[in-house]
Amino acid sequence: MDYYAHESSYIDEGCSIGKDTKIWHFCHIMPGSKIGERCIVGQNVLVSTGVTVGDGVKIQNNVSLYAGVVIKDDVFLGPSCVFTNVITPRAFIDRRGEFRQTVVKKGATIGANATIVCGNNIGRYAMVGAGAVVTKDVPDHALVIGTPARIIGYVCECGERLEEAGEATGEAAFCSRCAKKYRYTSNGILDY
Repeated sequence: MDYYAHESSYIDEGCSIGKDTKIWHFCHIMPGSKIGERCIVGQNVLVSTGVTVGDGVKIQNNVSLYAGVVIKDDVFLGPSCVFTNVITPRAFIDRRGEFRQTVVKKGATIGANATIVCGNNIGRYAMVGAGAVVTKDVPDHALVIGTPARIIGYVCECGERLEEAGEATGEAAFCSRCAKKYRYTSNGILDY
């Protein structure tokens, strides 16, 4: 075994877990799921069949990743954040054929207790604030908060909120922490 799993966790046959990954107390990793290298899986996490988790991902306590969720490299999932996989669930109707995919792209952060409604993707290096409810796609580098989540600014790859010189196309935004420069494109998504 090239990974660590606490003895209280269930690691089903048929899953794939990468080198140097750590799985803590009371987790369930189901068959057909894939977890990359150097991940940290906190206490009481479920990774369902068909879920893919990239390399370097940090999953905090009490997160359930259901079928249809794809987590790319270097993503941070805050404590008790929620992913759904069906738009109109009913206990008495089998809707497994209606699961919608949700992709959380490289370097994104999802805050504690945020809810991601299925079928909505989170862009590269985006940041979803604690408690936000995401009901539409979040662009790359966007900072979103609230219910429903709305863009209030943009963040650098390092996570710092960008200082904006203006949101007109081509105008610059700067990171005060790492000095990276960005520019706005015609669709409002930051590009560097």
